[in-house]
Amino acid sequence: MTGPVIIVGAGHGGYQVAASLRQAGFSERICLINDEAHLPYQRPPLSKAYIKGSAGPESLMFRPEKFYQDQAIELIAGRAASIDRAARKLHLASGEALDYGHLVLATGARNRLLDLPNANLPDVKYLRILDDSEELRQIMPSKTRAVIIGAGFIGLEFAATARIKGLEVDVLELAPRVMARAVTAEVSDYFQARHREAGVRIHLGVQATAIEAEGGKVTGVSLSDGRHLPADLVVVGVGVLPNIELAAEAGLPVAAGIVVDEYLATADPDISAIGDCALFASPRFGGSMRLESVQNATDQARCLAARLTGDKKPYDSHPWFWSDQGDDKLQISGLTTGYDRVVLRGNPANKAFSAFCYHGDRLLGIESINRAGDHMFGRRLQSMDRSITPEQAADESFDLKSALA
Repeated sequence: MTGPVIIVGAGHGGYQVAASLRQAGFSERICLINDEAHLPYQRPPLSKAYIKGSAGPESLMFRPEKFYQDQAIELIAGRAASIDRAARKLHLASGEALDYGHLVLATGARNRLLDLPNANLPDVKYLRILDDSEELRQIMPSKTRAVIIGAGFIGLEFAATARIKGLEVDVLELAPRVMARAVTAEVSDYFQARHREAGVRIHLGVQATAIEAEGGKVTGVSLSDGRHLPADLVVVGVGVLPNIELAAEAGLPVAAGIVVDEYLATADPDISAIGDCALFASPRFGGSMRLESVQNATDQARCLAARLTGDKKPYDSHPWFWSDQGDDKLQISGLTTGYDRVVLRGNPANKAFSAFCYHGDRLLGIESINRAGDHMFGRRLQSMDRSITPEQAADESFDLKSALA
């Protein structure tokens, strides 16, 4: 292709598209539109290491400013306002218009907001971007008791961090178990027990009905079962919404994300979408899906950069995920949705085991806790489109490496 590449969004996906284009020899203009007041940065540490530590924001940056200068990647601070598809122009909120040969939408997702009384008070926090993490890091020393609404990855990661920092912690979850949409019951049970051992109080099957306050300060949370939990900090982690508005207003098809094909192209051949905002067609899994993970964003970015520089292939990466909670590392290879059988390898009592998830005799994915070898095995096995039997998975004497030969 010819002409400038304009990238909306400077998260993992947006940054990687720009870097990969230059690595592939693309010599025309690249603009990276960044609506945050920071150089592009890593997001996974925000709920964990960054809040716990003392290092500044520069510790999170992918590359220093000199990298962008040396690679002739223009970082433009601002917000994309509209797309003129006929003229192939991106209009910014500042009034500036940028011509594009190809437009990449890496707009990510935003927090789902809590619709409750007093939910807009200053001590009701969300955790998505660096500024959120910095705010929490600054105020936590003055807080004593946190209520976390939502027991997904972010909620539990922050719960573990808050306990390490000395706060009393309550976690609310409407589902009957923690991380219910993401992991098996076996893994949920393990993490629930580990958090409780650390002093986290977990309340399942309930939801917050109001944030209690006096004089504009949070004092607690009311629950659907009539109880009241005292708190001077509330952290909300109830999911995200993909940022599809820019695409929708430009007339591009959207649903649970910006609709793209297996090459990550929208209905307009001059516009692509990647990362958390993209609802992509998957030849491997059938149908369309949207994944919220660093791996997905960066792999899609590399796939798109290859297409834009002449190497057109469908996006077909194997998904993987991770979550650090206290001393435990959860790593997931594959997509375990639809499993009907779980086989454990290792003993949860030893704080190191894996849940091999099957549909019939077909391995869908592996959820590993403190067993990095099992995780890497799963990623390699799935990249080879192979499987092992449930009996082999359960047998600790079976050499996993033999299945890779």
